[in-house]
Amino acid sequence: MIELLERLGSMRGAPVLIDSRELRQWPTSIVAAMIQQGLLSKASPAKSAVCPGCERECMMPVHLMSNATGHVQALMVCDKRDDISRVPVAIECLEQRQASGDSLANMLAALLDLRKADKTGSETARWEIGLLKGAKHTSHLVLTADAGLLLSLAGHTVAVVEVLTFDGQAFKVDKRKLTRFVDKPALGGGDVESAAQRKERLKKRVQVLTNKGIKAFLKTVAEEEGISVSRLKQLLAEDDEPKKSKS
Repeated sequence: MIELLERLGSMRGAPVLIDSRELRQWPTSIVAAMIQQGLLSKASPAKSAVCPGCERECMMPVHLMSNATGHVQALMVCDKRDDISRVPVAIECLEQRQASGDSLANMLAALLDLRKADKTGSETARWEIGLLKGAKHTSHLVLTADAGLLLSLAGHTVAVVEVLTFDGQAFKVDKRKLTRFVDKPALGGGDVESAAQRKERLKKRVQVLTNKGIKAFLKTVAEEEGISVSRLKQLLAEDDEPKKSKS
């Protein structure tokens, strides 16, 4: 897992391809969890692979050919030796998976039960994972891949490898550690959400659901925030009415 995260960090979150041969060398339980939890997804078959024709193990392009019955066969054409021509390649050897900053951000959002922003950050190496609520404060949780994979919240920064663990069956995030950061924001922490910012965000979320034709939009937003509908109405109405001037 650490090696994959390091590769993602070095690629600034761009997709990293892992072929079937490499995946077979990884613990099966970790690979299964990566696939099940969405970190690894199926990618297009490899267009080149290591030729199994001789001990030189050259990287060669793969040609796909189909017969009259539709059966597809993968072949390599050797141009390095006179005694080798076509080399058959097993189709399953061309299978590969991919991981990316997008898939990592989606997995983290799911593990923390956060509603991830629709926009992705592949071009900027920055992903908005969602709003994490502590006991006292709320903060934006952001994944970046500028110098390794880092999580930023409430003015704090922590490496992903410090909070993402594997328990033998599934990946988990140390949510308690992250919420401690939220409730103890660093001086000048720019990702702490103010009351005004929260109100504006809630209004926009309500508008999005209304535009989608969702009738129970207040109930939906309240459940996302973990508050009651009446509390949501209070937050949306705060300071909307102008204060009466004293005569």
